Amino acid sequence: MLSFMLGDMTVTEICDIPSFDIPLAMIFPQSDERVLEQHLNWLEPDFLDQGNIRLVVRSWLLKRNGRTILVDACVGNHKPRRARPEWHERSDSSWSDALAVCGLHPEDIDIVFCTHLHADHVGWNTKLENGKWVPTFSNARYITSRTEYAHWEAETAASDVPVGHGCFEDSVLPAMESGQMDLIADGFELADGLVLKSTPGHTPGHMSIEANYEGQSAVFCGDIIHSPVQMIQPDWSSAFCSDPAQARRTRIDLLESLCGTSQLLIPMHFGGSGRCQVVRQGNAFCPEFKETS
Repeated sequence: MLSFMLGDMTVTEICDIPSFDIPLAMIFPQSDERVLEQHLNWLEPDFLDQGNIRLVVRSWLLKRNGRTILVDACVGNHKPRRARPEWHERSDSSWSDALAVCGLHPEDIDIVFCTHLHADHVGWNTKLENGKWVPTFSNARYITSRTEYAHWEAETAASDVPVGHGCFEDSVLPAMESGQMDLIADGFELADGLVLKSTPGHTPGHMSIEANYEGQSAVFCGDIIHSPVQMIQPDWSSAFCSDPAQARRTRIDLLESLCGTSQLLIPMHFGGSGRCQVVRQGNAFCPEFKETS
């Protein structure tokens, strides 16, 4: 199990899908595979395989001072996701088994932070119980951006067909209806040393975590960056971004701010060690990966 320390905070991967492949041209419509050829020595096979972008679907578990925070909740089980067969009506214990290996049960989670409300980030928020979707984490506060929630609430209300695979209704609303969800804004302190920052573009209310402990710092950047190929080509926004131009600006600003520093970039979907520092390679950014543990 991938785990590392950030100062005195333990960061552990809770993996739902260890390898999820999407064709390069599908996820990055403006991409050109030829520009990646000089980088294949490190892109393959962890990040690029036979023309497919290789992603991991994971949560990050943060533990410090007796508090346990879950960052994003992956795809989940039993969710109707007909447009994506590999997510549809899953019955897989990998995610819950990984949580158990950490010595935890769902009721031990104190906070569930949703960087944004896409289906592969909120699935385990709820579970099916007696035919009804209920919060999986009975003692947790669920936290997300007020802007993000309002966007998906309005999109869902305005549509006669499921929006975003229907995940707002089955994986977000139950936490609001149970009184467990808090809607917050830029600058909110998730916990001591963890500050939430607005990073829009992938979705309107997307947020990241700026973490600072004992002289070590990192940005848990959600889906600002899906793959290291977006460090080589930061202009490439994903097909799933609501505002590709804004996503590009947010991504470049983040990479510029981290480049040449000791700060870690910790996305949700990178394979390998799951984290890196940002360095320059010619006119491009390049990841300097940290050793796995």
